Amino acid sequence: MIRFPAEWEAQSAVVIAWPHESGDFTDLAAIETAYQTIADTISRFQALIVICRDAEHQSRIQSQLKNQANIHFIAAAYDDIWLRDTVFISLQWQHPKASLQLVNFRFNGWGNKYPHAADDALNLALFAHPAIKGQPTATVNLVLEGGSVESDGQGTVMTTKNCLFNPNRNPMLTQEQITGQVMRYLGAKRILWVEQDNLAGDDTDAHIDTLARFCDTQTIAYTSCDDAEDAHYTSLKAMEAQLQAFRTVDGNPYRLVALPLPKPIFDDQGRRLPANYANFLIINGAVLVPTYGDAMDAVALQRIAACFPGREAIAVPCLALVQQYGSLHCASMQIPAFVKLNFQAPRKV
Repeated sequence: MIRFPAEWEAQSAVVIAWPHESGDFTDLAAIETAYQTIADTISRFQALIVICRDAEHQSRIQSQLKNQANIHFIAAAYDDIWLRDTVFISLQWQHPKASLQLVNFRFNGWGNKYPHAADDALNLALFAHPAIKGQPTATVNLVLEGGSVESDGQGTVMTTKNCLFNPNRNPMLTQEQITGQVMRYLGAKRILWVEQDNLAGDDTDAHIDTLARFCDTQTIAYTSCDDAEDAHYTSLKAMEAQLQAFRTVDGNPYRLVALPLPKPIFDDQGRRLPANYANFLIINGAVLVPTYGDAMDAVALQRIAACFPGREAIAVPCLALVQQYGSLHCASMQIPAFVKLNFQAPRKV
């Protein structure tokens, strides 16, 4: 009765949260420049919702944007910008009169690593906004982040044991109970479980959107490593073997597309950052690929473009984002086209 749509399906909008001065940013100007590119690119193809702090923050953002015709603002409190993990997941009910539901899962700061009270309450503010108010919604007492689950839109969910079974998420539930709740709430017919450690610098406990992504029901693009000297080599080869063993619903092997790692990137403290190309974002008519000023950028862009014929593959510089330990997909959440947003409401905060 419930269907978790694939990201490549038609969308009403993409949502991002704009960086702000009170955030813990190493270089706010650089990350705002990255957000300007993201906003201008997405709004060329479809509606973009920008969450901001208040009217003053909105005015600051508007002064930086080239084209605002397809951009809508919502003022709300938020702790961080990684909306993939905090904004509601849109689900479709399989019913003669197809309906939908916007599901608010609990968020606990990736296992209580960071302050998260505002992020955990964000969806309630969104549900009350005129652009969204009136949609069927539900709040579920399960910690689940959007970046931790991939859907093929046909009942298959791919995720990692390292994240979903981590005791810092739902310590009162057994692995069997977590599995049951994920299948129930997301309408999954089966789960492809990946056993894989997180990339260095990744605070999410191995979100699947840094590791392996559905490109269609038969294709998985994944983070790979061919450098035997790289610290990720052994574990990523083990993950590759797991993906090779997975089968589609029809019993066939998946078509696997290897995405190289860029050369290691480090922060000012010498900590390796989780730069990867699997964190791409699919939108209407395009696929946005994070790039890092690395020779592998062109390789990743070409391989991802081949997975999405008919869509424009666009490189989006994300070096500033990865300095904050995330990337393009982490910073955004799509809203499927079956969610009819009310953009007739006044656009002012």
